[in-house]
Amino acid sequence: MIQCKGIAHFSIPVSDLEKSTKFYSDVVGLKLITTDGKRHSFMDAGGTCILLCSEESPINADNRKDLVHHAFMISDEDLARAKGILEESGAEVLYEEDRQGGTVNGPRIYFRDPDGTRLEFIKLTSYDTTPN
Repeated sequence: MIQCKGIAHFSIPVSDLEKSTKFYSDVVGLKLITTDGKRHSFMDAGGTCILLCSEESPINADNRKDLVHHAFMISDEDLARAKGILEESGAEVLYEEDRQGGTVNGPRIYFRDPDGTRLEFIKLTSYDTTPN
C-alpha cells in the first residue's frame, strides 16, 4: 500500500482568474504565491497549495452535488466575523451549523465562490480518524 503523506495541492476551476484570485485572497484569506494571469494562480492556504485553474467553458454550479466542496480551517475569531465578511463581499452564504460527533467536527459556515463552487469555513474542534 502507498502511504499518503498529505495533500500537495488541489485545484478549483474558475471562469475569471483575476476575479477569483481577488476573491480567494481578499475574502477567503489565501496568500497569492504566483500567477501567470491567464491560466493559473497558485495560492497558499496555511501550508497547502490551492491552484485556481482558468476554464474556458462556464462553471455551472447547478450541475454539482451539494456534498462536493472545499473546507478551510479558520480561528474562532475569524469564524465569528466570517458571515459579515462574506455578505459584505457579495458571496452567497448558504447556511451555518455546528456539527459534532462525526468525523470532522466543529462550527462551520457554507458559502459559494464567484463561480458557484461550494466552500466551507470551519473551526475544527476534532478530527476522528477511528475506523467504523
